[in-house]
Amino acid sequence: MKLFVYAMREYDELGYFTELCQERGIELGWSPKYATMETADLARGYDAVSVTPRTLDRPLLQRLHDLGVRAISTRSIGIDHIDLAAARELGMGVSHTAYEPNSVADYAIMLMMMCLRRMPQIVDRARVQDYTLRGKLGRDISHMTVGVIGTGRIGGCVVDHLAGFGSRLLAYDLFPKPAVAEKATYVDLDTLLRESDVITLHAPATADNHHMIDARAFGLMKDDAVLVNTARGALIDTDALIDAMEAGKLSGVALDLLEHEDGLYYNNRVGDVIANRQMAILRSFPNVILTPHAAFYTDIDVRQMAETVVEGAYALLNGQDSYLIVK
Repeated sequence: MKLFVYAMREYDELGYFTELCQERGIELGWSPKYATMETADLARGYDAVSVTPRTLDRPLLQRLHDLGVRAISTRSIGIDHIDLAAARELGMGVSHTAYEPNSVADYAIMLMMMCLRRMPQIVDRARVQDYTLRGKLGRDISHMTVGVIGTGRIGGCVVDHLAGFGSRLLAYDLFPKPAVAEKATYVDLDTLLRESDVITLHAPATADNHHMIDARAFGLMKDDAVLVNTARGALIDTDALIDAMEAGKLSGVALDLLEHEDGLYYNNRVGDVIANRQMAILRSFPNVILTPHAAFYTDIDVRQMAETVVEGAYALLNGQDSYLIVK
């Protein structure tokens, strides 16, 4: 088996992939470049490729297929960046990754705390030696109602960890989990939006929930609510978010991802003019925190992602079943 890894990070991923492929007798090829029509030829002769969350549309999948690639293993839990229908038609298997939910869950809680405690204002003003307290008054999450949208592994972990804070917890999911129901109260989405002081998103991106947080949803929220998204950018209508913020809605927003982040995150764009007006507007708001899709980024999770990429690709090419294979 031959595996080619696109967008390989030499400073953390490469060591793990090298070790894992040597253990399994897998030939490893890699490039720091992303998978595009221009870089597709790098995978010529390889059985499987690993990619990061960046669009793999039908033409690119067709090109990879023509070069001999038969399996796609994405280094992400989400798979909405891959044209699955095209992959199936081409007979290309797709697998995703898995890792412990703690890192993303705790990162989301950290962002909640940063918004509630006005951490950007505290840090930015401390840099210029403004140590006054005016404008820095925070709120205690222990006295907040936190609404968790999506209670899979990560959302469920958020509920587990927040239970220790003493917060009142509400949850929304199409498929309620008994274990979550022991610590949070499942309600309909409108109730969660109306009653929550903090709303955190942990749902996958699907056609049905595209822009689930839209102008109507913002209208239901409390004026001083906090919104956190460490799930998928497409869950939020960014234009509606900007309108809400400009209207004085929401006291804080923290986004680890954006709707249109292809070619943006994981690249050094210092000195570049970035053609993303939504991002520019959001960055102008003092109560908005933007982080570069980094909630997953811990040593444990990077190794687990590499392990599951290799496991998923190996299973696809050897006719084995695996929980990582996209059915």
